Order: sequence, then C-alpha cells, then structure tokens
Amino acid sequence: MLPNCFGRQPARRSGAMLVLIAVVLPLVIILSAFALDVAWMQLVRTELRTATDAASRAAAKTLSMQQNTDDARAAAKDAANRNLVAGAPLIVSDNEIEFGISRQSSSTSRFTFSPGGNLLNSVRVTGNRTSSSASGPVNLFFGKVLGQSRFEPTQVAISTQLDRDICLVVDRSGSMMRSIVGGSTPGPNCGPAHPTRSRWGGLSTAVAGFLSELERTPQQEQCALVSYSSAGNECGISFTTSDINADLAFDFLQIRNEMDRLSGRAVKGRTAISAGLQDGIKVLTGPKVRPFAIKSILLMTDGIHNTGPEPIIPARLAAQKDIVINTVTFSDEADIARMQAVAEAAGGRHFHAPDSAALERIFREIASTLPVLTTE
Repeated sequence: MLPNCFGRQPARRSGAMLVLIAVVLPLVIILSAFALDVAWMQLVRTELRTATDAASRAAAKTLSMQQNTDDARAAAKDAANRNLVAGAPLIVSDNEIEFGISRQSSSTSRFTFSPGGNLLNSVRVTGNRTSSSASGPVNLFFGKVLGQSRFEPTQVAISTQLDRDICLVVDRSGSMMRSIVGGSTPGPNCGPAHPTRSRWGGLSTAVAGFLSELERTPQQEQCALVSYSSAGNECGISFTTSDINADLAFDFLQIRNEMDRLSGRAVKGRTAISAGLQDGIKVLTGPKVRPFAIKSILLMTDGIHNTGPEPIIPARLAAQKDIVINTVTFSDEADIARMQAVAEAAGGRHFHAPDSAALERIFREIASTLPVLTTE
C-alpha cells in the first residue's frame, strides 16, 4: 500500500527565515544609514550655497554703496554669520573674501572673475565647512559604519555689482523741434517744442522714464546731464555749444529741473556731437566719480553731426579712460552708421528708435540693466 502523502505535515521553515533576516537586516540598516547621511549632506550643501550666495551679494552691494573693501568684507561676514549651515552659523575669514573684476564675454555672455584690479566690481566668497576652516567640518550621523565620520563641503559664489556713474548726453539742436516723422515743425518756430509731437517732447518723456527706472534699481546710481547743439543767438535766446546742465548726483531733481527748463523754450542750433561727448567725459573724470563704478555715457541724437571734430575722436578718448558709450539714434534723419561706430569705439551698444515709444523703451531698458548678479 502506498503511504498517505496528502496527510503528511509540511516541514517547518521558520529557522530558514530567521537566518535570512539575520543576513539582510544589517544590510538594510547600513543602506538606511547611508541614505540618511546622503540626505544630510545634500541639505548641508544647499545651506552652504545659500549662505555663501548671501555673503557675496551683501559684499557686492556694500562695495557699490560704500566704495570701501573693508565695509564690504564686514558685510560678507555678517551675512554669512546670519545663515546656518549644519545648525551653526557660517564663519568666513578674510582670505575667503576676494575682490576683483568680472567681465562679460560678448560671445558667450558668461562672466569671468579676475582677482585684484582698480575698477573693482565683484566679490568672490568661498564658504568652507572643512577641518581647516573656522566653522569646522560637518559630522555625519552614521558615517563611522562606513568608515567616514565627517563631511567637508566647499562652495564658491561670485556676485557682480553692475553699478554705473552715468552721463546723459542729449541733442538740443534745432532739428529736435521737428516732428518725430518728417521734417515739419509742430507749433511756433520760436516757441517751446511740442510736448508730444516733437522729437524734443519724445526725448523729455524718455529721460523721465530713464530716471524713474534708475530709482527702482536696488542700488543708488549717480547720473548727470549734458546737452549740446552749437553756439548762437536765435529767437532772442543765446545758445552755447554744450552745457553740463547737472553734475553727477544720486538725487535726480536737478536733471528734471533742467529738462523742464529746456522744454519751456525753443531749442536751436546745429549738431556738435563731439562737444557733448567732451563734456560727458569731463563729468565722468571729475571729482564726483566713484572709484569702483563703471562709467558710461548715454549719447542721443536725432540728426547728423555737422560741426566740430568727428565724434569718433572723443569716443576713442573715452575708451582710454574706461568710459563706455551707448548711442541712441532717433528719427529717420539720424546718422545711424556714425553712431554705431562711436558706440563700437567705446565698447558700447547702438540702439535706433523710430518713434517716441521705442525711445522711451530703450532708455528704460538701459537704465534697468544695473542689478547685483550672482555670476557664479
């Protein structure tokens, strides 16, 4: 007779499962500890990046406002200390704070930092949580299990302050009385330029927009005003070739007042662009220029240079003095090619505005591109 196999009890396997658990459980614990430490290291890296970025931005902004490296260094240390990394304030030492110059590549738009220099505009801060740093290394929770008890991260941040001392050099020649499109003159020939239909009216609106944009930027910018035409006497008014209407100042009230004054009478004369540029250079090499600020001229004309030296001559001089010239042509009568050459000679850009709306948009765009950037 065959044995009754169906009535046989199954073999007990609890002993085998205990052996499996005994083998797998330590691996699970090790992997869990590893995952916890990896998450902790990622959090520390993020905190270190935040603290280092804050330190470099604070230093760059202070460098712009105070023009003093000692004050900027103190601002970097204070900002770092107010940020916790692995539960402790980040401490940065003097040798971890570097001042230098950042320049933007025209081909890649990337900034390159070079330590030192005269026209300082950047701060590089190195945040360390290493055994040789003031803050020390970061302890891991279960690192000893894996033979590594400490984590030593390093983070670098570079902030660039695109501050500029700016001189507006604007055209007040007789053609600015004309209509924006065409050669007719709206309103009386010897009265004030038409506030909305004349080229001068369009310029007045654009300058107001430019100043409003500067007042919205995080930092304080200095701005000056130069106006040019040619010497003479028309409509009972004596005109000079070029005037420094307002010197560099953080308060733009004088510029607004001068634009209002010029808008209250006729503008006359020929177009001596080089004379305006020469006065712009005089402003940006004067005693009110900040040592670390980028110096720039915003040159505007609606016509053709027709008296005095070629504008390319003072443009080359400006380049030698580290002054950037951006040029704006307004109306279809402007000499675009000549103004492009002036901008190129002084490391700037050229813009053309076919109408008042475009002119105001260009002025606002130039004014608003002045922030503190974290460039690395």
